[in-house]
Amino acid sequence: MKKDLIQYIWTDKKRTFLGLPWSFTRYYITETKFITRSGFLSVQEDEFELYKVTDKKLVMPLGQRMVGCATIVLHVKNDVDTPVKEIKCIKNAREVLSILDKQIDLNRDKYNIRGRDMYGSEHHDDFDGDPNDF
Repeated sequence: MKKDLIQYIWTDKKRTFLGLPWSFTRYYITETKFITRSGFLSVQEDEFELYKVTDKKLVMPLGQRMVGCATIVLHVKNDVDTPVKEIKCIKNAREVLSILDKQIDLNRDKYNIRGRDMYGSEHHDDFDGDPNDF
């Protein structure tokens, strides 16, 4: 039996009706990446580096709250195919959010990246207050 070489910090499946894990979408967090694997016959994987996350949001619709689930929305810098990633209908979403926070901070420290480094030149500072400077 082949042993999985990747060490996962957290993994779960997208929950469906009544919060049951009857889905072909699985989420993984490693030390440096977030991976989404979906599909049954044709499997697709999407991943991004954790240090590229610029914003996180916890969404708890009534239907998901009733079965103890929630969705985490991540905004990812420089990810062309999925700049907004949804971790849909997972259990223990607040714990997952805290794992993500910890890993994002560790990766930013590792690469010496701060929040201001994540934004490009599209944000201009106008120090004298004159709106006609642009």
